[in-house]
Amino acid sequence: MSLAGKKIWIDAEEPKVGIMFKSLIKWFKEAGAELMITARDFDSTFQILDDTGFDYIKVGRHGGNTLEGKLRTYIERLNDLLPYVINFKPDFFVTFGSVEGSRISMGLQIPSIGISDEPRSVFVSKQLFPAIDKLITAECIPIEDYIKLHADREKIIRYDGIDEIAWLSEYTPNPKILEDFGIEKGKFVLIRTEPTSASYFIHKLKPDETLIADIFPPIFKKHPDYKYFLLVRTEGQEKWLREKLHQFIKNEQVVITRYLPNIVDLCFYSALVISGGGTIVRESALLGVPSIEFFPGDTAPQEIFLSENGFPMHHIRDIKKIVDFSIRILEKGPSSERFTMDFREKINKFENPNEILFEYVKEKLLN
Repeated sequence: MSLAGKKIWIDAEEPKVGIMFKSLIKWFKEAGAELMITARDFDSTFQILDDTGFDYIKVGRHGGNTLEGKLRTYIERLNDLLPYVINFKPDFFVTFGSVEGSRISMGLQIPSIGISDEPRSVFVSKQLFPAIDKLITAECIPIEDYIKLHADREKIIRYDGIDEIAWLSEYTPNPKILEDFGIEKGKFVLIRTEPTSASYFIHKLKPDETLIADIFPPIFKKHPDYKYFLLVRTEGQEKWLREKLHQFIKNEQVVITRYLPNIVDLCFYSALVISGGGTIVRESALLGVPSIEFFPGDTAPQEIFLSENGFPMHHIRDIKKIVDFSIRILEKGPSSERFTMDFREKINKFENPNEILFEYVKEKLLN
């Protein structure tokens, strides 16, 4: 049924939203809904949204690595968002984890729904969960993790899967990425820095530091024939890492960058993915790529879910073990099952949270 005449506001507060909601936005548009997409300046959010071709409004920025900075930018963004929302008059608000958006939707009594896969983000969760009308969460994450952060059990929708399935369930690899970057499949490595500006990461590392400075050199020295993409999150991380790895910078086999387009394609054709955060290694593991997360905390339920369901996900905290394991993977090379569409069959055994969200919003708007 048509959603013509219905208005939906989507707030993209982090890069993952642009990737995850791409299909969702398309479905809403195809159903005839009018959309307003607002976005926060954080990491590669704007660049990812630019790649999708969707129109969006730039509002606000990330607060950095201090609690005071986060609070100030929250207040500023709340104030800047409000006129857009009042003028648009949305019938529904959709978010991944926008605190400002959920506060405005609650204040203006706009029906809302959100998705959360990160209750470790305590400050965000405590504000988001009570303000949102419905919350979609993965069954692999204990529901108690949400309840203790003020989520209402009756308002939670559970699904069998993880968030990354939302966009990988219909993903088809594009080999053109190899030509674009001048690389061979299975002959390059992706390494992603930690989200040191995230509220749950403050005090674990200094804002601009990354363990990549210790992880990368011994792997490269053992396998200099591979190409290495070192993907940083901030300008500060990039500057710090370039200084630490100055002896490698001029080597054409090493690329340090804050943004890589078509990152899922790069994951699919890579030999190995290593990251201090969860999303990229969950993506790559779902695609059958050997994946190592070095997040310095407990293993997230999503990583346990992947391991238990036979995906090549490994959470390793010890730097020497990360290096040794990486070297063994590169020595062994890709398996015969790599670079095929076999991953799609495994992924489609699970539920897609985007489909659940779309059906819920459609039902509410039409009833």
